[in-house]
Amino acid sequence: MQFCYYCLCYMFMFKPFTTIVMPQQLLEDPCSLATVSYFKALHLDWDVNVDFQAQTLTCIANQKFECICYGADKFILDSRDLIVESVKVDGEEVLCKVLSKVTPFGQPVEIQLNDEQRKKGSIFTVALKYSTSPKATAIQWLKPQQTLGKKLPYLFTQCQAIHARSLLPCQDSPSQKLTYNARITVPEEMVALMSAVKGEEIITSNGKKTCHFEQKIPIPSYLLAMAVGALEFRTVGPRSKVWCEAEMIDACEYEFAKVEEMLKAGESLMGPYVWGQYDLLILPPSFPYGGMENPCLTFATPTVIAGDRSLTGLVAHEITHSWTGNLVTNRTWEHFWLNEGFTRFLEGKIIGLLDGEPLRQFMAISGWNDLVGEIELFGATNPLTALTPTLKGIDPDDSFSSVPYEKGYAFLYYIESLVGGPSIFNPFLKSYIKHYEYKTVLTDDFKSYLHEYFKDKADKLKKIDWNAWLHSPGMPPVHVVDMYDTTLSSACQNLCDEWNNADPEHLEVFKEENYASFTTLQKIDFLTKLYQEDSISVAKLEKMIEVYKLFTYNVSEIQFSLLRMCVRAKLKEAYPKTIEFVLSQGRMKFVRPLYREMYKNEETRDMAIATFKENRNIYHSITANMVAKDLHLNE
Repeated sequence: MQFCYYCLCYMFMFKPFTTIVMPQQLLEDPCSLATVSYFKALHLDWDVNVDFQAQTLTCIANQKFECICYGADKFILDSRDLIVESVKVDGEEVLCKVLSKVTPFGQPVEIQLNDEQRKKGSIFTVALKYSTSPKATAIQWLKPQQTLGKKLPYLFTQCQAIHARSLLPCQDSPSQKLTYNARITVPEEMVALMSAVKGEEIITSNGKKTCHFEQKIPIPSYLLAMAVGALEFRTVGPRSKVWCEAEMIDACEYEFAKVEEMLKAGESLMGPYVWGQYDLLILPPSFPYGGMENPCLTFATPTVIAGDRSLTGLVAHEITHSWTGNLVTNRTWEHFWLNEGFTRFLEGKIIGLLDGEPLRQFMAISGWNDLVGEIELFGATNPLTALTPTLKGIDPDDSFSSVPYEKGYAFLYYIESLVGGPSIFNPFLKSYIKHYEYKTVLTDDFKSYLHEYFKDKADKLKKIDWNAWLHSPGMPPVHVVDMYDTTLSSACQNLCDEWNNADPEHLEVFKEENYASFTTLQKIDFLTKLYQEDSISVAKLEKMIEVYKLFTYNVSEIQFSLLRMCVRAKLKEAYPKTIEFVLSQGRMKFVRPLYREMYKNEETRDMAIATFKENRNIYHSITANMVAKDLHLNE
């Protein structure tokens, strides 16, 4: 770590015997252009007018900052494609320069401060009047025909990882947390929601209303979220509502009836839920992720609506983020596993409490298999498959994979096994969360706290090869999957082996009940195992589809797993179904692997490229940019 020259001079001139204590923010964030080392965001007061016709937000953002270190000669915020009209600091208009674009991080905004404002301990307010671009990467604007109701437009935001800078000039780094108040002005007939507690609505003029929101708990910029549409809600728990368009509301109400059970299980493992409200918003199909843990309002994909609550483990994951991610936050995206690995691990514990330990173990095996596939895709020597990769000059979206989730899960499971199992490790996890709540952390913080907590188990912790786990690419140094219980997984593997070993002339031995008797998760796992083994013939695949009636299943995960296998096997009858599927929703977990599979198949490559080019606008910009790379369209 480098010391600030001016800070040293000041201390030696006036306090020669004072110990120099460097603030944690002096650690630079490689994915932010803002001066996060010298200034800390405290609070945002945000006025937003939503213009669906122009597809822009017209805003006034009043942000309060504190100077936390001597020597800052510049004050810089992150931005991307914003039109800044004016800037005032403590009420006085000042010079502001939007600097040249730095790919892939946007345009830094340099704001003039006076000498007093650049002194350590000073607190000042920056008021920015600006508007967003129609191509803001954080926002997707949907026309009425793209919604279920077909009557009103819709917008939603997705700020993780570094897209908040296209919503407002800010310190777009997870190292900075701030509280916020917001007033969102929208058409009177529409509903506005945010990652905050919803307050009063005031009818203004010209058929509009202003909706008030307050978030009292400091959050990083990536958790700033907004959605506006024709939305309704159903109450699904004493502190929970589910929101979506009217056409899906009944299905959503049924699917998420166990939210309160999950919250209570989470509290038993991690401590009190501090956010007050826990609501769910089921977004239109173009939402790029399975879920997003926005405080007070989880965003979720409609592809989890299976009709039997079999895929709502995703909600357990997002609930867990209320502690690991939202309350205790990775300081930079290079330490993303501290968010996702911990969340996957504790999500599994919630599922174990509610649905039994065998299911938790089954999902752990499935996660390990996902990790195997991801590392094969990236390449075993790709540095982005390290648990703590270096992201200097790299867009975090390009590094997104299951590695921080599943490698992180395996690492924590391994540590748990070393110290004595869940009864010993669970109290540590709760203590770790309590110790770092409301703070940001690095992997070294976790490592230090682990050794401090388990002083009496130092001999056990010496077995951990920290360098291999954290910094080496490829699979983990320990084959943790061998520790998992295979009770539920073995049945899937056995059926997979039977198909692989079956005589192609005698496939009549297979019956529909072989597959129908599985749970939904086992059905998915069976198809995934067949895909990963890369050995089933077209003839067997056709017979399997016929016997198991696979094309009759409407569960998105089953459809995806089947279609991916069909494209690779060059089963022509599945090509139209695959195109239909990738155009039906924009969840990257599904569309990216299917486009990649079609690209690898010479029979479908041109079809994939043409389909994407013609329909690129239906996808969220994050999805569209990643699929374009998958199809090598940016080369």
